[in-house]
Amino acid sequence: MTRKSFLLAMPFLLSACTTQQINDTLNTVLGEGGGLSSTDIANGLKEALRKGSERGANELSAQGGYFNDLAYRILLPEEVRKVTDKLQGVPGFSDLEEIIIKKINQGAEDAASKAGPIFVQAIKQMTIQDALGILKGDRNAATSYLQRTTYDNLYNEFAPVINTSLDKFDANKVWEDAANAYNNFPLTRQQVNTNLGDHVTQRALEGLFTKVALEEENIRQNIGARTSELLRRVFALQDS
Repeated sequence: MTRKSFLLAMPFLLSACTTQQINDTLNTVLGEGGGLSSTDIANGLKEALRKGSERGANELSAQGGYFNDLAYRILLPEEVRKVTDKLQGVPGFSDLEEIIIKKINQGAEDAASKAGPIFVQAIKQMTIQDALGILKGDRNAATSYLQRTTYDNLYNEFAPVINTSLDKFDANKVWEDAANAYNNFPLTRQQVNTNLGDHVTQRALEGLFTKVALEEENIRQNIGARTSELLRRVFALQDS
């Protein structure tokens, strides 16, 4: 079995071992080749995850982080667009869609700053098996790990912040006025009651993990993005 094949199979081979057995095995196999212990690998992956997740969250939490980038801008759900389209000819509602989109993205930016501590806690809990699986996994394996281990906590943290932010930027009020105007139309057959906060929260998290995935891919593919000696040594194992 080649060194690379061994590393790929390592998470499965070690799944039934104790922590000490895992450390002893990895320290022998990896230490002989590159002087890296299992702890080195885990720390390198944690550093990469921390850098990628922090940078992604910081970029999106900046003013215009969502709204100014079309790849991340949160748009209205279809039900809301039906309302805004119908209200375009009503005085006071002609630019309704533009106003709401700007406000919901401000809400998402306001909430994105909450992601950092949740990511850090998940990264601290990463096991050696997690680290090896990430190192030799797909190009977004680290992001998938974060998504799997943090999504529910992030949603629970984002949702109230986003709803508060929607109130802070008057998005909920604007939407309530628009929905009431739409529902009061004589020919309106179906009343609109869209949960705007849930929609914004889901789209905000989708954008957040997309941003983190790009940061991970950059570290995996761009040697220049490996800004510490540990990162360079750990990801050299991936390259080999």
